[in-house]
Parts: sequence; structure tokens; C-alpha cells
Amino acid sequence: MYFAIEAISILEKMHSRGYVHGDVKPENFLLGPPGTLDEKKLFLVDLGLATKWRDSSSGQHVEYDQRPDVFRGTVRYASVHAHLGRTGSRRDDLESLAYTLIFLLRGRLPWQGYQGENKGFLVCKKKMATSPETLCCFCPAPFRQFVEHVVNLKFDEELNYAKYISLFDGIVGPNPDIRPINTDGAQKLMYQVGQKRGRLMMEEDEDEQPKKKVRMGMPATQWISVYNARRPMKQRYHYNVADVRLPQHIEKGNEDGLFISCVASCSNLWALIMDAGTGFTAQVYELSPYFLHKEWIMEQWEKNYYISAVAGANNGSSLVVMSKGTQYLQQSYKVSDSFPFKWINKKWREGFYVTAMATAGSRWAIVMSRGAPFSDQVVELDFLYPSEGIHRRWDNGYRITSTAATWDQAAFVLSVPRRKPTDETQETLRTSAFPSTHVKEKWAKNLYIASVCYGRTVS
Repeated sequence: MYFAIEAISILEKMHSRGYVHGDVKPENFLLGPPGTLDEKKLFLVDLGLATKWRDSSSGQHVEYDQRPDVFRGTVRYASVHAHLGRTGSRRDDLESLAYTLIFLLRGRLPWQGYQGENKGFLVCKKKMATSPETLCCFCPAPFRQFVEHVVNLKFDEELNYAKYISLFDGIVGPNPDIRPINTDGAQKLMYQVGQKRGRLMMEEDEDEQPKKKVRMGMPATQWISVYNARRPMKQRYHYNVADVRLPQHIEKGNEDGLFISCVASCSNLWALIMDAGTGFTAQVYELSPYFLHKEWIMEQWEKNYYISAVAGANNGSSLVVMSKGTQYLQQSYKVSDSFPFKWINKKWREGFYVTAMATAGSRWAIVMSRGAPFSDQVVELDFLYPSEGIHRRWDNGYRITSTAATWDQAAFVLSVPRRKPTDETQETLRTSAFPSTHVKEKWAKNLYIASVCYGRTVS
């Protein structure tokens, strides 16, 4: 308890100077030399990974970003956001402190023991799947309340350090002289904000909006559909389509002047979106037992067809759609057991952009094209629907242009279009069943399906 109180106070001091520590863990907390005035004083050491959360010239919070190939910290104690390569902010130090406290109290964390190349992925997945109740089982109530609060913090949220201290301060003795750790820093902080011991609780403040909680320990998979504002046009959808029924739906659509714009799969059945606004002049497709069928794709490239939509099923099969009339000049694709952000980053530098994505089981397929109508592109990758990241990207002029999800993760590629659309409206929807009724409501508002996939949305 005493450690928690003073550690929060130390982080408040560091944060008030515009820095985050970036590697909060038990090994980086030290007491002063025995027999000196500092023997009960707690110190936080090793600032090797410290970064600024506030711009020193403007005083503004640093900009949000996500680079899934960048990890800073110690795997056992790192925040989920650090695992996912998000820009460090104050919330990350608090999440790492929460894991540090539970480790010191219980002697172990649920994600210890993972080995191998994908250790970081497995640890992050376990952190996301562990609810505060499970993590803090048999711990005093303030620990669960603290964990619950810090894992729900937003990127640039102002932190109420006195509130956190009051949680733990309420269950320790009132006499500071007999405390094993000097808590002067924490007491000063409490005094400065005029808070009396134990008065503050972690319920939502009256002027705060209740938050949607994450990491409930109850994972869910859903349909994710993305809608763009378009001029009125003909669009058609088919879902729960078995392999044998695909040709008749596609042929009928082609007869009516429609081309496939996107495809998806759920439970080894296909979903198909066809519309009149693709700009394509010809189209071919292949249903293959492979994920993906390289020889067929290369044959079509020779005939100037380019991949325009792709989906994979849990049984490892794939549906690849290739079209003429795209703006693409060259294509490359990669199939990988994990999300291949390093490869994407390399191809970005070569002038390629992600133009289609798919998953089959836990495998990913990413298609990148030269000549795509984008000027910039970013990725949002998470073990749930990354609502905060998507909204931040929307605010900066990005729009979702590709989606894909496995049972574990959801990935969204957001792009800045070269030519700004007249109406930039974009909406997303998450539904347990294919959103057939919602689609018609969207059509009535001239919003049309631009992308669809099925996979992880809730942790």
C-alpha cells in the first residue's frame, strides 16, 4: 500500500515535467541507503526509455500514432498500448505500475512463462484477455479499482493522481512515522489538492461520461462493416453463401451491370458485396483451397488484372477477385502467420499502399499496390475494435480503406485520399449477424458498404 502511494506520487512529479518513464517495473524502484535520512525514501531509476508526452515549445500533448513493429519497455510489465506500438503517454506508466503492484503483492502475473518468437504477442493477448477482477483476485479492493481505472484511460486523458492515492491511503494507518516507506511526496500531493484521506472513491465523477469498459474477460467476434457516403448507386449484398452458390450470384450481378467490390467469410461461408460504382471494366475470380493461389494470381497479373478484393475462410480456402479498370500499376502480396507490419512499412517506402486484406484462421494476407489513389496510410491493430485510434485517425483526415480480422485481432488500414471526396462521411457498425437490415437503413442515407469482415471486436 505504502509503495503504491509513493510510486503514484513519483510518477505525478515526472509527468508534471512533461515526461513518461516508459519502463516502470519493480527493478526500477529503489530505497535510499540504509542508515541515512533517505533509507525510507522511494526512488524511480533508469530513465533510458523516458519520452516526452508534452511538446516543450507548444505545451500540447504529443500526437497519437501506432507503429505495431515498435516495442519499448519490459514485456512482463509493459502496457498493452506499448505492446501494440502506440505512442507513449501517461496512461502507460500507470498501467505498468498496476502490473508492478500486483506482481509485488501476489509474486506472479498470469502472463509469465511464455517463450519463443511470438512471446510479445502471446503476453499482450493474455493481458487483453485478463479482466481486472481476475488479475486482482484475492487482492484488497483498491487494487482492482486502480487496475480497472488505468486500463480504461484514453491516450491524452488528464490523470487524477490524488484520486488514485486516496484509494490506497484509505486502507493504511494514519501515522506516517510508522510507515515502512516515506510517503511525504504523496501526502504533499493530497494536501495540495485539498483532499482528505479516504474521501475519494473511484466512481465516475458527476460531470464525467460513463466509459465503455474494455478488457472484460469476455471476448466476442462480430461482423464489422464500413460505410462511405456516395452518390446514389445500385449495391447488392449476399451472405451465408456456400461455395457452390457463388457463381450464380456473381453471374446475375454481372448481368445487371454490377462488379464485386468486397468479399468476406464467416463459418466457411462467403459474403459478397456487388455494386455499380467500382469503375471496373472486367473481373475474374477464383475460389481456391489455398490461401492464396500464387500461380493463378500471377497468370491474371500477366493479363493486366489486379487483386481488388480477397477473403479467406477458417478452413484455409480463399476467394480472390481480380479486376481491370483499377488505378494500380503494380502489385505485391504477403501471406503471414502474424500481422506483417514490417513488410507493410518496407513497401510503403517503395510507393505501395495496402489495397486489400484477408485472414484465414490466424493467418493474414496483405495486398499492396502501386498507383493506389492515396497520399498517406496508417494501420490500427488491436485485440478489440480500436475505437479511440479510429476516431483520432478520422479527425486527422484518414478514412478506413481496408479491414480484416482473426479470432484474436482486428486490423484497419486508414488512408488519406489523393482527391478529397465531396462528402467525407464514414461510419462503422459491429453486429453479431450480417447487418442486412442496417444496410438498407444506410442506403436510405446514401451510405454504401465499402468494407466488411468478421472477427474479434471485444476483449
